[in-house]
Amino acid sequence: MKKNRLIRVQGNEIVISIIDGNDYISLTDIAKYRGVSETDDVIKNWLRNRSTIEFLGLWEKLNNSNFNPVAFDGFKTNAGSNNFVLSPSKWIKHTNAKGLVTKSGRYGGGTYAHKDIAFEFASWVNSEFKLYLITEFQRLKDEEKTRIETGWDVKRMLSKINYRIHTDAIKKHLIPPKISQKSSNFIYANEADILNMALFGITAKEWRDNNNEKDGNIRDVATVEQLVVLVNLESLNSQYIKEGMSQNNRLIKLNKIAISQMESLLANSSIKKLESKTSVACPPLKETSF
Repeated sequence: MKKNRLIRVQGNEIVISIIDGNDYISLTDIAKYRGVSETDDVIKNWLRNRSTIEFLGLWEKLNNSNFNPVAFDGFKTNAGSNNFVLSPSKWIKHTNAKGLVTKSGRYGGGTYAHKDIAFEFASWVNSEFKLYLITEFQRLKDEEKTRIETGWDVKRMLSKINYRIHTDAIKKHLIPPKISQKSSNFIYANEADILNMALFGITAKEWRDNNNEKDGNIRDVATVEQLVVLVNLESLNSQYIKEGMSQNNRLIKLNKIAISQMESLLANSSIKKLESKTSVACPPLKETSF
């Protein structure tokens, strides 16, 4: 579970958590809109309704392969009767539901629901409040999308800073005259993998073979720290090429530099200003075996 996010809806603070990659909104916080201290009772009253049980059951059937339909039928049969009482924990326990989640703790504790269910609950609490909740939730998602896109642009910019310097050095010192375009492309790709091996410990092809379900390439998923180091490695490699250093020696030297620079960057708090704009965690860099 990732760190909670917070939105404010008509003066009420609403906590949102990421659970199994999905947004779950605090029903406990939504229930506070009614101005009562016993928020659990508000949620239980909502769960007593037959329409609520039918909605929850349909959602689980569509999204949860482990849902228990037998227990659901029992709840649906009794829903709405005077003596019917249902708590979130009881619903979860007997039906294996995943649309509702209960969390303990003084801060962030309470009942959470998948956003689809949370919006339904908010509509039952107050239709106007539901509209404001959806508006603020969408604003949060738009802000997150902007941060991710901005971070991606920063990473792409960093990866291109020294690209021309690197390719010019390859063209001038490694590509023989009158070489075919196919051979030229091979040399460029081969030199790119020198940097990939030095920094990531893997070639571009090896990464694609292991991540064929992902879009882009190994550098698209790199962290800001890794791309900062990549920029430096491109400059250094172009210089080493001009000096006539062998490919094997360049690889060994670049790998040691990559390790040293990554260690320095990971200990530098200022890089977090860029890192906060990306969503990819930075893995530890180990010395590559050649």
